[in-house]
Amino acid sequence: MNDRMVADHPQLPLSIGLKDTATFDNFYPAGNELVLEALQQGNDAMLYLWGPVGSGKSHLLQALCHATAANVHSPVYLPLQELVSLSPALLEGLEQQALIAVDDIQAVAGLSQWEEGLFHLYNRVRDSGHRLVVSATSAPAGLALALPDLASRLGWGPVFQLSALTDLDKRVALQLRAHRRGLEMGDEVAVYLLRRCPRDMDSLFNL
Repeated sequence: MNDRMVADHPQLPLSIGLKDTATFDNFYPAGNELVLEALQQGNDAMLYLWGPVGSGKSHLLQALCHATAANVHSPVYLPLQELVSLSPALLEGLEQQALIAVDDIQAVAGLSQWEEGLFHLYNRVRDSGHRLVVSATSAPAGLALALPDLASRLGWGPVFQLSALTDLDKRVALQLRAHRRGLEMGDEVAVYLLRRCPRDMDSLFNL
């Protein structure tokens, strides 16, 4: 089953969904324990995560949405890589949701209408007292934003850099995922997969 985190917002496309496997229990922190703790505790109304592709940003944002929904709140997940071709008008009214998770904000860097829309969303979420969590592949200063005020908003809360997984970390993460599915994966099998298959975690987990 694929939970669709579209809240009750009529402008959001119905194809936006969360992976069932994207949970906090399924995340191997490998040096990212502070990020995991900050997300789970929920003390920060604004939070920014950045790191390379495959470092677990999307997994964590989706896991946070799952956890928020389990507490009978209404989260919304926005994968901007998929939404960049749409109108930023879809951001209007989202501050009413308990959590807004904006994934891959670098996808709209330099697009004036999107940047302005996100700038105003930050302001509205702050006024509403709800939570906004954003991810990107670089720190706010490295996004090459055209709107300086948006860059300042991105730093309103804690900024966490996610560490990429080492080969050993990837092996342990694979074994953890297999265990969650009722399988026991030996070291030899995990090492074989890492040597012979695409090395990004999405591909490995799908395999």
